[in-house]
Amino acid sequence: MPAVSPDVRDEVNGMILVEEQSDVVVISLARPPVNALDLPMIEQLESTFERLAKAVPPTGVVLTGAGSAFSGGVDTKAFVSYGREERHRMVLAITRMTAAILSLSCPLVAAVNGHALGGGFVLMLCCDYRLVADDGALRLGLTEARAGVPFPAGPVAIMKHEISMGLLRQMTLSSRVVSPQDLAQHGLVDALASKEHIVEKAVAAARELASQPAFAVVKKQVRGSLAAEVQALAVAATDPFLGSFG
Repeated sequence: MPAVSPDVRDEVNGMILVEEQSDVVVISLARPPVNALDLPMIEQLESTFERLAKAVPPTGVVLTGAGSAFSGGVDTKAFVSYGREERHRMVLAITRMTAAILSLSCPLVAAVNGHALGGGFVLMLCCDYRLVADDGALRLGLTEARAGVPFPAGPVAIMKHEISMGLLRQMTLSSRVVSPQDLAQHGLVDALASKEHIVEKAVAAARELASQPAFAVVKKQVRGSLAAEVQALAVAATDPFLGSFG
C-alpha cells in the first residue's frame, strides 16, 4: 500500500496520530489523560476520516487510543466553558465526524485499549469490528445522562442501529457502566485481547476483513443505510435537541 497521504498527515498536530503498521493505517486518539473529545479534536477526526474516505486504504484502518484510555468521551469541562454558539458548533461537528467515519468503505477496526465512555463508546460503535482489552476494570458505557450532556443526533442514530432497544434503554437511562465481557455476550464486542497485543491483533483483523473481495459491497449493504442516515443529519446542519445543549 502507498504511504499515508500527505493530506492526512497534515491533520496531525499531537491530538490525532496517523501511522502505518504493515499495510494498515492506524489512527490513535492522543489527548491525555483520557483522550477526551473537545471541539478541535472532533473537527480533526472529521477531517482525517474525510480525507481517508477519498483515498481509501485498501487494507483497512484501525482506531485506538494512545496511553491507557481509548476515549473518555466528550470533554465536559471544555464543553461547559464554551459559549452557546461554540457548544452548538460542537454538537453538529460530532454528527459530521461520525458521518465521516461511517463513510469509509474499507474495514474499520476498533482496538479499545482502555476506558470508552459516551462519545468514546460511540466511536467504537462506528467500527466494523471491535476488539476490546480483556480487563475487568475497564469501563464502557453511555454515561451522558450522568455527565449532563445529551447525545447529538448522529450518535443517537448509531446507538439505535447497533444496540438492542432493551440494552440501549438500560445503558443510557441509568448511565450503567459495563464490562468488556458483558458487551461480548450482547454481540457489541467481537473479541477480547490483551492490552499489549490489541493493536497488533486489530491490524491483523483489518487485513483479514479486507482480503474478502466483496467486503466493501457487503459493508454498504449492511451498514449503508446507517451511513446514509447519519450523513443526512450532518448535511441538515441542525439537531432536534440543539436547545438542550445550552
